Amino acid sequence: MTVETPPAPPKPPDADVLPIGGPIATALVGLGDWTLFSTRAISGMFRRSFSGREWLRVAVDIGLNSLSVVIITGLFIGMVLAVQTYNQFHTVGLETSLGAVIHLSVVRELGPVLSSVMLAGRVGGAMAAELATMRVSEQLDALACLGVDPVKHLVAPRFLASLLMIPMLTVFADVAGLVGCTIICLHVYGIDTHHYWEHSRNYVGVWDVFVGVAKAFVLGGVMALIACHRGFHSKPGAAGVGRAATQAFVFSFVSIIVLDFVLSMFANSVHDMIWPDAKSKVI
Repeated sequence: MTVETPPAPPKPPDADVLPIGGPIATALVGLGDWTLFSTRAISGMFRRSFSGREWLRVAVDIGLNSLSVVIITGLFIGMVLAVQTYNQFHTVGLETSLGAVIHLSVVRELGPVLSSVMLAGRVGGAMAAELATMRVSEQLDALACLGVDPVKHLVAPRFLASLLMIPMLTVFADVAGLVGCTIICLHVYGIDTHHYWEHSRNYVGVWDVFVGVAKAFVLGGVMALIACHRGFHSKPGAAGVGRAATQAFVFSFVSIIVLDFVLSMFANSVHDMIWPDAKSKVI
């Protein structure tokens, strides 16, 4: 005697929609939560309870302890760009313009982006791990029980320190990149010094430096807020701390790349609006 298996229950009408809409809804909820979290952190900078001692500690950690890494990275990025692009420019007889192109690329794009990415790995991961450890050990709950807003007390100093230190580190990265490019172009490939600096002076201006520093200002602030948000929302246990640090870097990296594109388009639009007769420099 065979036993007939009952037919499978019918699928709900939205069964095929949920696998697609679920991640999108989760991402939108996370974005909204991060926005509210960032608003609380930024408002904490303008309160009397702002911890200047914590800000100074984080600023020293971001600035001094990251300076050597940023300078070394910028120096070799400038060298690599010069080595990789020299043959292409030499083929068409434009090697004297090599410095101008690399200088513009470093100042407007590679300087702020690479500095932010490097610090997202070093500083952002450390911020997320530190705050996640405080979450796991219930230190954040203890602050809340004492009537202290942990977001305003802990995140605001880290946000302000990143906001100020990362643009300064970007300037050092820019200078190191220009030095590396100059060493290769002038002392290895023997490009004419006068034409090298003349082209650089004609193509790289104050506006380009301002755009690069402004990008670093925005990218540094966003990186700090993402890292702190991941740390505050860490899962319990050591695995949760590690996952928070990993998410902080991944989310920061993706945000840096996307924001760099948006800010580049915005900067070019502003340039064309202020100087309509001048050609916009698009990297």
